[in-house]
Amino acid sequence: MGSVREIFISADAQETRVAVTESKRLEEFYVERASDTRMVGSVYKGRVTSVVPGIGAAFVDIGLGKNGFLYVADIVESKPDDDAILDGESTEDKRPPSPPPHHRSKIEEILKVNQEILVEVVKEPFGTKGARLTTHISLPGRTMVLMCNDSRIGISKRIEDPEERGRLREILNKLRFSNEAGLIIRTAGKGKSEKELARDVRYLSKVYQDIKRRSSRAKPPLCVHQEYELAHRVIRDSFTEETHRVVVDSKDDFHRLRRFLQVLMPGVKVRLDLYRGPEPLFEKEGLDEQIVALFDKLVQLPSGGSIVVEPTEGMVAIDVNTAKFTGRRNLEETAFQVDKEAAIEVARQLRLRDIGGIVVIDFIDLDIPAHRRELVQVLQEALERDRAKTNFVSFSEICVAELTRQRMRRSVETVSHQTCPYCHGRGTIKSAVTMAIEAIRQATRTLKSAQGKTVELLVHPEVAVRLLQEDRPSLTALEGQSHSKILVLSDPSLHFEQIKVNVSTR
Repeated sequence: MGSVREIFISADAQETRVAVTESKRLEEFYVERASDTRMVGSVYKGRVTSVVPGIGAAFVDIGLGKNGFLYVADIVESKPDDDAILDGESTEDKRPPSPPPHHRSKIEEILKVNQEILVEVVKEPFGTKGARLTTHISLPGRTMVLMCNDSRIGISKRIEDPEERGRLREILNKLRFSNEAGLIIRTAGKGKSEKELARDVRYLSKVYQDIKRRSSRAKPPLCVHQEYELAHRVIRDSFTEETHRVVVDSKDDFHRLRRFLQVLMPGVKVRLDLYRGPEPLFEKEGLDEQIVALFDKLVQLPSGGSIVVEPTEGMVAIDVNTAKFTGRRNLEETAFQVDKEAAIEVARQLRLRDIGGIVVIDFIDLDIPAHRRELVQVLQEALERDRAKTNFVSFSEICVAELTRQRMRRSVETVSHQTCPYCHGRGTIKSAVTMAIEAIRQATRTLKSAQGKTVELLVHPEVAVRLLQEDRPSLTALEGQSHSKILVLSDPSLHFEQIKVNVSTR
């Protein structure tokens, strides 16, 4: 019997959590707060506020407080769907021909300040950066994607069988309904009948017509189409025929999802259960512990090896270790087994944590070229399960893999955590020994202008213990040299790295 795939949805007034499991093991996890604005996938009618030729981009007011960012490439170049390849799949193209290679489109030739424009958010704002925008609006359904401003048709590159691609191409040519809009068949469309695909096209064309009608009347800035809430998105994108059941613990969400399924997948039998148990759904299913583990740097592997996930400002570094696993044959075989396990787990962690950007994986060194080739194959196959666009860049002779992963929304960690107020993101704080040394130095500087007086050192309790025990001789010597008195006072309210110095007369 194969693995049992299930989707669990837990919702309350503050947030919605969705877990996708296979044989009770967490494979995908998403969280959305009630206060979050659903930006990615939403369509806005905006107004151009400024055009910056130097960077080939424009800033667009879409009503979010911070202006969105629109590159010239996201206007003039077609945006292929993340799950599809369009090369060789196009039919008659009614769009204007592309500019010749020697002529690069300039942003100031395309957009003007105060111009009204219809855009889709493709990336949430990060830090000081506004939302990333595109004029190539795509509307995903369960089996199809409708491209609003691109008349080409395409088929997911993950559908590899030539006969199936030919069958689907014939269906696409029958289903296209507008010279303005193109269609892409997603991976979920594999094996689907013309009737099933046509149903999705009717649904998407209705959404498309609604957007056109609203945008024609709207005054910018205004959202003319908002992406679905989390539970609906996961059902649309992650539900497959292999899904055993969908369980939801909110009565309101249960009824909304049932209506959504009737619209999205009429005629498809879906087991949708309303959970009414006394204990929380995620706790009953053993999901809470697995979710907590997502925020640990150390991830244990079945063999006893481990990986360490270390996010940095510019990339995510992942280190693979043999840890407790020693193997039965030799170092090469031990490393090879741990590396293969790590490759599969790394791909899973990227999905679970929704890590984006540059990822560098330091595998254990392998001397045999055949082992290195097989490891690359295992990693690439594991990455294929990821719905986010992942680009495998390189694999060096010292077994360091480089890849990039599409980042659209904030990662699970950035949604759930904030920067540590102690270390401010460094990941470490000064030791008690270091702080004791700094306290003595501050006392020394103070006593140069306060001889004969009493100096009070207010420090964290652990630092106070160090000063009053191991460093007591140094304080006594300093008192003798300055003819002063030094009082060490413990203050648990102080930051570990904080020192307060007070001077008083005897």
